[in-house]
Amino acid sequence: MDVSAPGGPDAFLASESASSATVLAPASTGSPTFVAPDPMQIPPPPEWHEFYFTRAAYSSYGRGWGRRGNSWATDYPKSDRQFLTVLQRLTNLDAFSYENAVLLTDERIRRYPFLYALEVGYMSLSPEEVEGLREYLMAGGFLVIDDFWGTQEWLNFEYQMGLVLPNRPIVDLELEHPVFSTFYDIDEILQVPAYGRWGGRTSERDGYVPHVKGIHDDDGRLMVIINWNTDLGDAWEWAEQPDYPLPYSTFAFRMGVNMIIYAMSH
Repeated sequence: MDVSAPGGPDAFLASESASSATVLAPASTGSPTFVAPDPMQIPPPPEWHEFYFTRAAYSSYGRGWGRRGNSWATDYPKSDRQFLTVLQRLTNLDAFSYENAVLLTDERIRRYPFLYALEVGYMSLSPEEVEGLREYLMAGGFLVIDDFWGTQEWLNFEYQMGLVLPNRPIVDLELEHPVFSTFYDIDEILQVPAYGRWGGRTSERDGYVPHVKGIHDDDGRLMVIINWNTDLGDAWEWAEQPDYPLPYSTFAFRMGVNMIIYAMSH
């Protein structure tokens, strides 16, 4: 699998992202009008590719004006599409250009070695979802966790993963782990803030320090990578905005590419 391509996310975003990575226009002003799609009604991709950016459509606690009750769909689909636009520029990976949301109970999930889930502080899995996710991971799947903050959300996520993978420890990933060097060499973990949270405090709640943690299988393969106290997806979603700080978007895209290459090669 040849995935190399010239350039890097910093050069690409600085010169071309405004023209080529804007897939959906950003919201203008006022309150958001987000309506989560019904994952039961999302059709499978119409064509075959080597890679699909697959998003886990999971059950969650309802709260607020809509996002929390469908927290799986936060930043969807703009974040997914813009990330794929940049991925196709940075690598030669044959990637499907659009979003691909899949229920954890859908047998099609095993077709996709990469699975992305965010806002897991509100995750509330059914027994069927627990079984589906466990079978996916034990069959060789790779789960990326993103965009959850602080102690309370961590405790909920830890409980949910304990149902899925009981007795498997969550460990800190040192920078020497292969996931940090599969494509780009990453030597520092940045806290990527939500859009507009820069120039001061970048954290949310009591999530002051960013962490990258993981869960391994019996052979040492990383099954789950956990990006806690950070929001990679927001950087993917808003990277084309002129005021979005380049260091954050560059780090987020590099982490995303590395996680995908790791998933596709392990």
